[in-house]
Amino acid sequence: MTASPSDDRPDSGPPRLFDPVRRAARLDRAAGRFAEADFLHARAAEGAVNSLEAILREFPVAVDLSAFPGSFARLLADSDAAGRVGPIRRLEEGRVDPGRLPLPLEDRSCDLIVSVMTLHWANDLPGALSQIQRALKPDGLFLGTLLGAGTLKELRAVLTEAELAERGGAQARVSPFADGYDGAALLQRAGFALPVSDVDRLTVRYPDMFALIRDLRAMGETGVPFGAIRPLTRTIAARAAALYAERYAEADGRIPATFEIVNLAGWARSDNQQKPLPRGSATMRLADALGVREGE
Repeated sequence: MTASPSDDRPDSGPPRLFDPVRRAARLDRAAGRFAEADFLHARAAEGAVNSLEAILREFPVAVDLSAFPGSFARLLADSDAAGRVGPIRRLEEGRVDPGRLPLPLEDRSCDLIVSVMTLHWANDLPGALSQIQRALKPDGLFLGTLLGAGTLKELRAVLTEAELAERGGAQARVSPFADGYDGAALLQRAGFALPVSDVDRLTVRYPDMFALIRDLRAMGETGVPFGAIRPLTRTIAARAAALYAERYAEADGRIPATFEIVNLAGWARSDNQQKPLPRGSATMRLADALGVREGE
């Protein structure tokens, strides 16, 4: 049975932050306009492709779990890594609820799994990563990107302040995002070996707040909170736009919008992988390696 946005029946999983039905509707609405504002997805996909170029091995069975999988495939086609990656199977995981619904992939069936700009919508991010890890063959690779905690910090602040001033209370209008510094720990918790995480920060400048929101709608990245939503009024939106310009506008009148792209990489465990040395087995002391005299 398909759940509705108002379906708030309790379950045994983590609390629901996002509504997968609303999320699918946002993606459907954005499908015809995505090319107008695909720069974030393209940048995230480029990071994944660059990682593959540095790994000189083959990935015969590859799966793309991105909500808009075309970005990765297009960039890969023009990459030196293209010949090492088999035909990419596309599973639009972003149109369901990552982590809560099982992936339609057999355990240990994939050499490479990619997820570009999708996992920040997961109600159960650790669960989603665990499912991906189980679907990888031993020594299979996962490459993922998701939006980080600093994303849209300016928009979050002005919308909250404007709604508080008008209504005396405010609903979260910008989604909560994971802290990029937690990425490697999340991968390790999900069972990945050799986890790596880094954060790519960028600032995009707009003529006003409404131009930013148009881009977010075109890329399917507007908020989809679970439960009842109280619509913003024109008065609140106008107040937020004025606050944005007052607080953040640059000399030419344009406003900045901050984005953080968290890049994740991890391998399914395998007996032939590099492993850290056991504690106490090092042959050189740290002080010696750094050229430091004891007591200095």
